[in-house]
Amino acid sequence: MTKPPAITTAEKKTATGSEALLDINSIGISFGGLKAVQNFSLQLPAAGLFGLIGPNGAGKTTIFNLLTGVYEPDSGEIHLASRRLFNCRPHEITAAGIARTFQNIRLFPDLSVLDNVRLAGQLHNRHGLLSTLLRTRGYRFEEHLLQERAFNLLEIFDLQDRAHELASNLSYGHQRKLEIVRALATNPQVLLLDEPAAGLNPQEKKLLALSIQQIRDRFQVAVLLIEHDMPLVMEICEQIIVLDHGMTICRGTPREVQNDERVIAAYLGSGLSDG
Repeated sequence: MTKPPAITTAEKKTATGSEALLDINSIGISFGGLKAVQNFSLQLPAAGLFGLIGPNGAGKTTIFNLLTGVYEPDSGEIHLASRRLFNCRPHEITAAGIARTFQNIRLFPDLSVLDNVRLAGQLHNRHGLLSTLLRTRGYRFEEHLLQERAFNLLEIFDLQDRAHELASNLSYGHQRKLEIVRALATNPQVLLLDEPAAGLNPQEKKLLALSIQQIRDRFQVAVLLIEHDMPLVMEICEQIIVLDHGMTICRGTPREVQNDERVIAAYLGSGLSDG
């Protein structure tokens, strides 16, 4: 398989003509003798909505783990708003502006829906231990704003009426929604969604597609989406990157990707319309 062409300086501007907010340059990682990701590059603009697709085991979630500090790349560099992200812990990367969801839902099941969101929002809490213990006026005001924002985020996904229920009592589809809300509560610049449509019924998928677009437009957050539901990806993504065996085999608009022979052979086949 041929090596994908290097990204030139001119190509740092994305297909939308915007400067890259998230600039990934030739990152790679190996596990033993297995090259899980090779020479992966991506320029995601502010408020961009891009998709990352490919067969199981192609390296998609590994890329998310590289972007969020779970793994340190063996090669290449990652910049967020011109800040080089190197040797950062996951919570530091979240604080810098990259938030994610997971294939397997990772909520706090024994906390309320509201508290799951509030905890995420406390990442940017400016008050220290003493202010918290004394419950100063500044602390109380910040907590009020935090709770107000949490309710506003829950309302986007019609979860405000479930705010005081335990997260474990929510249906699977609502837990998926809550995980996205919790990621948004960290006030990210970039939101990484790892198979958010997994396990959802067709109506829930339609609502999810609309919600993702609304999130991008309302919060001006860039979204990078891993998803196997091809109709959803083709409907909402501006650009799509296709991986196979850890390498990029195609990148382009939904129409360009859908008609690429390498993508059809490696992944899409004739089943694109089947979801």
